[in-house]
Amino acid sequence: MKLSPEGLRLLMDREGCRLHAYKDSVGVWTIGYGHTSGAGPPHVTHGMKITQKEAEEIFAVDVAEFEDEVSKVLEREAKGHEFDAYVSLAYNIGGGAFASSTTLRKFNAGDIAAAADSLLWWNKPPEIRSRRRGEYEQFLGRKFVARA
Repeated sequence: MKLSPEGLRLLMDREGCRLHAYKDSVGVWTIGYGHTSGAGPPHVTHGMKITQKEAEEIFAVDVAEFEDEVSKVLEREAKGHEFDAYVSLAYNIGGGAFASSTTLRKFNAGDIAAAADSLLWWNKPPEIRSRRRGEYEQFLGRKFVARA
């Protein structure tokens, strides 16, 4: 599966774009649309700068990777809004954390309500709670903003 145009727009809005490397809320060097070295090249370092075009190119590669990672671990068909929310979550917490998450386990078991509720468990650091609430609403197919 691939992110819907709306899912892509929301993910970009959630991440924001910064063309100068910065440390995120947990101290990880980040650039562009939330790109970290853990996601693959380029390696993010202090003082690094990129152009808007480079940020969009890096983002496209990162998104494709997370779309693939989420698709590989889904054992049942996801609705578009569920997939979009899961890619947003995985983009933020990492593919490995998503693959071992309770929300995925509940989804694969067919318990959609519990899968949605357990999205909210990923609530640290506190600054992430608004994003998680938006992903929760998105997962359920409700009207929402990127950050609820």
